Amino acid sequence: MRIERNGDQVRCLDYNSENCIGCGICVDICPTNSLKLGPVLPIARGLLKMDYVSVNEDTCALCGLCASACAFKAMKCSINGEDMAKMEVYPKWSHEAAVNDDACVYCRKCETACPRDAITVTRTLPKRADLVIGEIEIKEDECINCGVCEEMCPAEAIKIKETGKNSYSISVDEDKCVYCLVCKRACPENAIKAACRLCSYGEYELDPEKYSVTGKLILDEEDCIKCGWCEDICPKEAVTVIKPFEGEISTGNTECKGDSCHACQDVCPCNAITVVDGKAQVNPDHCILCGVCTNVCPQQNIVIKRNNMNLGNVRSKSWDKILSNLTE
Repeated sequence: MRIERNGDQVRCLDYNSENCIGCGICVDICPTNSLKLGPVLPIARGLLKMDYVSVNEDTCALCGLCASACAFKAMKCSINGEDMAKMEVYPKWSHEAAVNDDACVYCRKCETACPRDAITVTRTLPKRADLVIGEIEIKEDECINCGVCEEMCPAEAIKIKETGKNSYSISVDEDKCVYCLVCKRACPENAIKAACRLCSYGEYELDPEKYSVTGKLILDEEDCIKCGWCEDICPKEAVTVIKPFEGEISTGNTECKGDSCHACQDVCPCNAITVVDGKAQVNPDHCILCGVCTNVCPQQNIVIKRNNMNLGNVRSKSWDKILSNLTE
């Protein structure tokens, strides 16, 4: 959706429905009440195909406050073709997700955990033959083609093929062989000679260029909502996340209808809410205090208190006053 207005300036407001999570922050702070929040729960559940937010073109002033306050890049306002978020005089978010490439081992745990599919990890694994050093030889004149080695090989590196009547060939795929010596021990005719250099000579040095796992982690800033799952699950502490809001979330005294309702769980963009023993439980480590859950809870049982938002460079007193309502 786009709203455009020409005058002394060409102002445009773009709404990206794919980035919108239905938090309603833009609706709450719109000074002209031009934004309206739709039925968040049925939209999130896929029962309705419509945008979370609608804009009244007749009353919208294209001031850009909604775009500045949106921490999820669902709203974008431009002036004469320049993104307001990149202009010096407008507010700047300091929340971020950063990856230390030197520490990352490309284990893909962050990619699996990300609730927004904002992380893609590509990696190249070393060849097994470069990691395992050994020797193996089959004495075909002593082999009786019993097939024991082929059946016992845990790496499926040994193959026996019939080449004619009472004629067989046996081969070892050295790219698969790990020199575990199972075939040697299992052979009833002692027809296999094998040696693992790791076992024979103890520890040995490998060429780092050959055994290193290489790759790349791509973080889509448009889709990332800074929930912290990647930081929490990373075994190498290679990810650092600064959330958009600071504060706390709690449940009230009203009885939760968790099992029969689970509305908060269905709309949470961070997978931070689960229903345990019939009650909704929030994981504060992954909650971003966006407020979507408070919009849909029929018991109004969820309370969010924001004490800070990582949005700086607010130079307008009127904007500062409006934005301060988000942390009260």
